Amino acid sequence: MSNFVYSVEERFLRYVQIDTTADPNSSSFPSSSKQKDLGKLLKKELGELGLKDVEMDEWGYVYATIPSNSSNLKSPVICFCSHMDTAPDCSGTNVKPIVHRNYDGTEIVLPDDPTQIITIHQHSYLKEKIGDDIITASGTTLLGADDKAGVAIIMDLVTQLIKNPEIKHGEIRILFTPDEEVGRGVEKLDMKKVNADYGYTLDGGKLGDLEDESFSADGVKITIHGISAHPGYAKNKMVNALKVGAAFIDALPKGEWSPETTEKREGFVHPVSFNGGLEKAEINFIIRDHQTSKLKDYEIKLEQLLKDVLQNFKGAHYEFEVSEQYRNMKEIIEKVPFVTEYAIEAMKNAGVSPKPAIIRGGTDGSKLSFMGMPCPNIFTGEMAIHSRHEFVSVQDMQKAVNTLIELVQIWEKHK
Repeated sequence: MSNFVYSVEERFLRYVQIDTTADPNSSSFPSSSKQKDLGKLLKKELGELGLKDVEMDEWGYVYATIPSNSSNLKSPVICFCSHMDTAPDCSGTNVKPIVHRNYDGTEIVLPDDPTQIITIHQHSYLKEKIGDDIITASGTTLLGADDKAGVAIIMDLVTQLIKNPEIKHGEIRILFTPDEEVGRGVEKLDMKKVNADYGYTLDGGKLGDLEDESFSADGVKITIHGISAHPGYAKNKMVNALKVGAAFIDALPKGEWSPETTEKREGFVHPVSFNGGLEKAEINFIIRDHQTSKLKDYEIKLEQLLKDVLQNFKGAHYEFEVSEQYRNMKEIIEKVPFVTEYAIEAMKNAGVSPKPAIIRGGTDGSKLSFMGMPCPNIFTGEMAIHSRHEFVSVQDMQKAVNTLIELVQIWEKHK
């Protein structure tokens, strides 16, 4: 593949300058209309490349088809998917990408905020990228490699397949989604339009990472009802819902059960918001574990802890609502192990050492797997995501393109 003229860097630099920050407080879909700005550009570029069935629907999903050029009429339809939005954790407005050519391992001082310094001591993976071309933001925003690296990789794949028709492949579906970062990425997705047998998200990190196991996830909304009274005449009457909530959060285990005390396959219970007033307060939790059955155990324990705390606040009462968010994709993918095996084979063919990994989170692939399209996650090189230190290696992105080219050829041979 040394003869390829890659477009992934140029595309990435263009895409990250389009603000697509998702809004977790919005009830609209997509949560921010500006996500469609990137969708419109991608639709235009896909059309210019000559793809079929190019569409951006009312919800902001972008669909397209690369027709088969294979004589194997029974090869499965494969979908490649990335999300267009960026996380609301850090500003995505006015992103100024900077390319650091032939990175030499020294500190990277980000010019728009010189207190933001990226080092190999903070980011050990960066040490492995000495000699690569590293892209960062300028210091006041995230970069948006999560997941515009994936978007650029897929768009470069499309470009290479169109320019090199000797690469044989079956029908390929392209999908770009909004709102993955706020957990709503496939909420309005039309699977009939996707119309693929198997899929891969491009939303992984280190070179060679291949993730086919994610967390299972629930959300818990706790509403605490206190008793209101005039503060001047509140003795033996008032029960402050905020104080009840604070006591409850303080009662959570300190050395376990939380993101800051767990790793690998350990699950957690994590309060993500707390708001309200004297009479009513609301606490929202996310519950995570790789074993779906453990979620119920966490929720039972959490509710019992709340009941114990309320014993000290006579008259207060609560509501405890559980909502399913996503499930461990492994439950589906383990039934079709060849989906992962083909990706491993493709990486090896592309000169990449596969590194099977688990996700301490979820991707669109988690839900897509349960919606009928088994969908592991492939590396993009995106690192230090959701932060001002976010970076990506151009060479990692190029190797992801190579992996996908090998992957479509492997699938083309199968029925």
